[in-house]
Amino acid sequence: TSVGQPNLLDLFCCSKLLSVHSFSFKTISQQMRTSTLGRLAKMLNRTASMGLQCEMRASCSGRAAMVAPQLTRRGLAVAAATPVRQCLPVQVPRSAAGAASFLVPQIRSERARRQSTVATAAATEAPQAEETFQYQAEVDRLMDMIVNSLYSNRDVFLRELVSNASDALDKIRFLGLSDEKALAAGSDLQISIKADPEAKTITIEDTGVGMTREDILSSLGTIARSGTAKFAQAMKDKAASGGTDPDNLIGQFGVGFYSSFLVSDRVVVQSRSYNDSTAWRWEASAGSHEFKVREDPDADVPRGTRVTLYLKEDAAEYADQKKLGELIKQYSEFIAFPIKLWTKKTVYNDVEDTEATAKAQEEADKKAAEAGEEPKPVDPIKKSVGSDVTEWAVQNDNQPLWTRNPRSVETKEYDEFFKLTFKEFLEPLAHTHFNVEGTIEFRSLLFVPGMAPFEQQDWMAKSRSIRLYVKRVFISDEFDEALMPKYLSFVKGVVDSSDLPLNVSREILQESRVVKVIRKQLVKRSLDMLKEMAERTEKRSSQTKRDDYDIFWTNFGRNLKMGVIEDQANRETLASLLRFSSSATEGENLTSFAKYISGMKDGQEAIYYMAADSKKAAESAPFVERLVAKGYEVVYLTEPIDEVVFTNLAKFQDHDLVDVTKEGLNLDGEDDKAKAEEVEKELQPLCDFVKATLGERVEKVVISRRLAESPVALVTSKFGWSANMERIMKNQTMSDNRGMEYMKGRRIMELNPDSPVIFSLRSQFESAPAGPAAAATAELLYETALLTSGFDVESPRDFAGRIYSLIAAGKVGDDFTPSVDTSEVANRAAAMAKKRSNRERVGAAVAAAAARAEQPDEPARETVTPEVLPASDGDDPWRK
Repeated sequence: TSVGQPNLLDLFCCSKLLSVHSFSFKTISQQMRTSTLGRLAKMLNRTASMGLQCEMRASCSGRAAMVAPQLTRRGLAVAAATPVRQCLPVQVPRSAAGAASFLVPQIRSERARRQSTVATAAATEAPQAEETFQYQAEVDRLMDMIVNSLYSNRDVFLRELVSNASDALDKIRFLGLSDEKALAAGSDLQISIKADPEAKTITIEDTGVGMTREDILSSLGTIARSGTAKFAQAMKDKAASGGTDPDNLIGQFGVGFYSSFLVSDRVVVQSRSYNDSTAWRWEASAGSHEFKVREDPDADVPRGTRVTLYLKEDAAEYADQKKLGELIKQYSEFIAFPIKLWTKKTVYNDVEDTEATAKAQEEADKKAAEAGEEPKPVDPIKKSVGSDVTEWAVQNDNQPLWTRNPRSVETKEYDEFFKLTFKEFLEPLAHTHFNVEGTIEFRSLLFVPGMAPFEQQDWMAKSRSIRLYVKRVFISDEFDEALMPKYLSFVKGVVDSSDLPLNVSREILQESRVVKVIRKQLVKRSLDMLKEMAERTEKRSSQTKRDDYDIFWTNFGRNLKMGVIEDQANRETLASLLRFSSSATEGENLTSFAKYISGMKDGQEAIYYMAADSKKAAESAPFVERLVAKGYEVVYLTEPIDEVVFTNLAKFQDHDLVDVTKEGLNLDGEDDKAKAEEVEKELQPLCDFVKATLGERVEKVVISRRLAESPVALVTSKFGWSANMERIMKNQTMSDNRGMEYMKGRRIMELNPDSPVIFSLRSQFESAPAGPAAAATAELLYETALLTSGFDVESPRDFAGRIYSLIAAGKVGDDFTPSVDTSEVANRAAAMAKKRSNRERVGAAVAAAAARAEQPDEPARETVTPEVLPASDGDDPWRK
């Protein structure tokens, strides 16, 4: 039955060589598929070009009769079962080796010739008529795939079954609008769930539309046939003629019911249709490709469907009411119909404590007798006694706010919804509620939290901020990457859409145009929400109170900075939301680009910035001295990511972002330009000398136009790292020193021509151009410039040696101003000396006492007068 075309061709070749003009082909297995017989028949038909007579015989006449019609269509006659004719006797060597040496060379030659003949015949053969077939499915294999391969989390079984029950309730509600008899068995539409830990069963019951025998066979007996989808299509057709369109039916794939086999060995369904008085029972077991259907006269289901799951051994945890309650809250919290769970709880009641009351009465009577009074009854003493009570408890009290009109929802409702849904304890800073209609429809509700999560520092951690719903049924909260960019992961909210391209298990969001449209809308609405919050802050009159946007920036400012780097499409909008400290801000106040531009000087075209470790370090840097003196505002970048943000941004509106630590900064007007050129020409020899002294450590030495007080500074080239970025990259864990050499900016030394230090250097150079004094001063200036400009000193030991030499030579000027109060330093030194003296006296006394203890027999030779300290002396060591 498995013979292939090459082997069959070898058989034909052998037949020709051995002068066999006909042969029979007999099927061995009665279970051979008709398609296999068809393929063999097709191969046998091709032997006509070889001149061989072929026939196929089945092992029994019944089988031959079954396959005869199909084989006849292929041009092959099927005969009844007859004995197979004997082959003609041929003289062939008896040994296997001899037979091989006799037949194989001839077979190969004949096979090559026959293959050529068959190919020619196949090319000239008339094409077979086109046929249409239906797909077939291995039911066992398909069920195994649904149960074991389709779902990755078996918790979803309850979501699927509750969704089916909700659809059944929706159907009966739709039918009840036009047929009052549909709700004759009761208008109470609900879903009931009950777990039995002892029997290891879960029962899910609804009062929905129910199923007839035909419905059970078509819906539960046919895999991937969605009764909800069929009903929805029928209602839509009816809606075209003036009916109601059911836009909130959930089911669409027709396989959700079979997820019950994820946790159960056996499933029993009892159902009674609204238009059928007979109840029917459907039963199937996991791993079986069969199911049973019978009439169930004992079913106590007035209308609707009851599904009973008999749990597997490893799924007994689902028979716990607490576990079921958690799954309902997670997946089906916003189902439109009440979901009731059979729960057991302890209720405490106050009852009389007879023993305590009797004891209190006895004491009261005793006191009354002692006082000679009549005994009075005391009030009964109560105690709380707990008793177990079972009842139906509604699990889905929370209402889906996103389905309501935003105008009808109050701010307090939004706050409570945010706290309950996302387990937060602070009110959100802002929210936005919107509906998108058109070719793609969805509803969304987004919030900005009042505080940052504790795991925010882990940028690679997976966020679960966006909860995806399909017609109020929770699908997943792991689609953040698809629905929202990483930098907006702090935004929390819900998205409800029936147009999302989900896979059958509803666990994978497929990439499509719909997803891109939803993502674009979510990003736009989120940024609009932040812009509105920022505008409220800008309009406030007082600068003392922290507004919502200030709190937001403290918590999530880095996220927006990442957005400037990653999201090029919204870079301009994100840039308008950035906040930084500057030379014009005080304390914790921040400025924005819009505010900076509004305060620019006349003729200023660029936005100046500088990156440093802190605002204090930036304020004391030599690069900003002249800028601040002239009234220019400088933005201070104090976080490692800030400089990368400004580098990627490059420009805001029509204003370039200029780094004041890089070359090319020119603050001179037309009047000062000629004077600056004269100074450069005059000091050019000094610049050449300093360049020759420093060698390759600097690219060049020029006269500065940015320094006001500092004598020297090191700036970098335009197309390299700044000193701040070089330091940041050097501290990275996986930094590569070889690669860093290509990215470092070239260092350019700028001299301040108005500084007394440069005057001194010029004097040393002019008096002794080849002397060591000028070279030593140039070296010291370069190393101090490294420190003040944000670079690391190349040789700290050599730098310290030069400083020590200056101190030893007494060349530290009298005009040196220390950073602390000298009188305070003197008082501190005197106090330390006094404490040291007291410790020495105490140590001497202890040593003398120890020496006397070593010689106890010697009499005392002298009298020691102890030192008496005043009682007010705070340095008395004994008091201490």
